Amino acid sequence: MRSDARENRNRILEVAREAFAEGGEPSMNQIAQRAGVGPGTLYRNYPSREALAMAVYQQEIERLVDSVSGLLAELEPVEALRRWTTALVSAMRKKHGLGDALSPGAHQSITEQSYGPVVAAITELPSAGQADGTIRADADPRDFLQFTGALWRAAPGKGDRSQAMLGLLLDGLQSHR
Repeated sequence: MRSDARENRNRILEVAREAFAEGGEPSMNQIAQRAGVGPGTLYRNYPSREALAMAVYQQEIERLVDSVSGLLAELEPVEALRRWTTALVSAMRKKHGLGDALSPGAHQSITEQSYGPVVAAITELPSAGQADGTIRADADPRDFLQFTGALWRAAPGKGDRSQAMLGLLLDGLQSHR
């Protein structure tokens, strides 16, 4: 891909991410205008609003998965897991916040596409804590992913209980030697 085409694609995704986060249902033309590209460029890259929304979410998951090694290099495993899970919950809320932009089939598809990489990332985080003895040996990443479902469903904003719930979950994962 040419560098200008890659820049257009990245700008479209960034603008779309912002537009979807603002709420409402931005049109493809509004996104093209905000990105400074013509409708043809937008539709050539993303033939539908759903394709664009899926690309935005997929990029979010890729960033999240790619962040694991950096978090583990900077932080203790339990804190890395806390920060990563907070970002995962935010991404899950964004996916569900896309609402009508994704059909039920697209929600299912993106969930299936992201499950493996997310489980791999979740496996890496507790494994680091198991290696240094700070996380219980019987911690299962698939169970942890199931618990995160409750975290994203906690009402965001004022009274958001997700951080308190995450604290309880992480306390339960820690090895109390």
